[in-house]
Amino acid sequence: MEGDPGLFTPDSVTWQVHGDPMMWVAGIRAFYLQALHPRAVRGVMENSDFRRDAWGRLMRTANFVGTTTYGTTEAAERAGARVRKIHRMLGATDPDTGERYGVDDPELLLWVHCAEIDSYLHVLRRSGFPLTDAQADRYLAEHRVSARLVGLDPAAVPGDRADLAAYFRKVRPLLAAGADARAVDDFLLRPPTHPLLIPAREVLWRRVAHLAYASLPPYAHELYGRPAPEPAVVTRRLRATGTLLRCVPARLRWQLPPKHILRAMARLGPGARPAPYKVGH
Repeated sequence: MEGDPGLFTPDSVTWQVHGDPMMWVAGIRAFYLQALHPRAVRGVMENSDFRRDAWGRLMRTANFVGTTTYGTTEAAERAGARVRKIHRMLGATDPDTGERYGVDDPELLLWVHCAEIDSYLHVLRRSGFPLTDAQADRYLAEHRVSARLVGLDPAAVPGDRADLAAYFRKVRPLLAAGADARAVDDFLLRPPTHPLLIPAREVLWRRVAHLAYASLPPYAHELYGRPAPEPAVVTRRLRATGTLLRCVPARLRWQLPPKHILRAMARLGPGARPAPYKVGH
């Protein structure tokens, strides 16, 4: 291959995983999980217009993940620098103590990172993407790179499944479904939309949101206070959804903005095409 392969390269697990369509379901699960940290979600509520611009927020997140995964090294580093600069300028007020804090607090950045990466890994594996435990550990280790981009010390970031599980056990007592988390929950179920699109929201979006919520860990369901189907039922639904979405030709799926994968293939050649079977190579 010629050209800059970027921070992850086509040989990484990340390169193959992030081309999967179930990443969209995983991203919504990440929002649900992230909202359970009172300080993290307060930072979003005070500094974001996500209620009015849900699609824009989702696309900005997708653009960041796509750029850091498939973009050039320069583009990825530039995207990370932009995020760090924005975070340095923002603050929020603790909903319980009234204390002001920066949204670039390493503990908050670590929670957002771990909730996101856990969601990607959990949803894709549970929906049928073929990853061994060793490959899942490799994926987590690779994402110490993305953690560095947002301002974290890579050495302080979980690098395998055992470390990640230990982190969630440690942070669990800090989590709660306060007013902000419930506002996120309500919003994800019923995002504002044009009146003509309400039927589509009810048929399509709510099914995806319900599936993302159902895939959360049991303690998250307890905190939100909404039950979820039995785990076996959720797994079947995730697998069925994954099978359906993966039937859509990849070239067609990748035509959707922001087209990072197609640009990476144009830069590096057809051998850079992401595919599940390449994970073990």
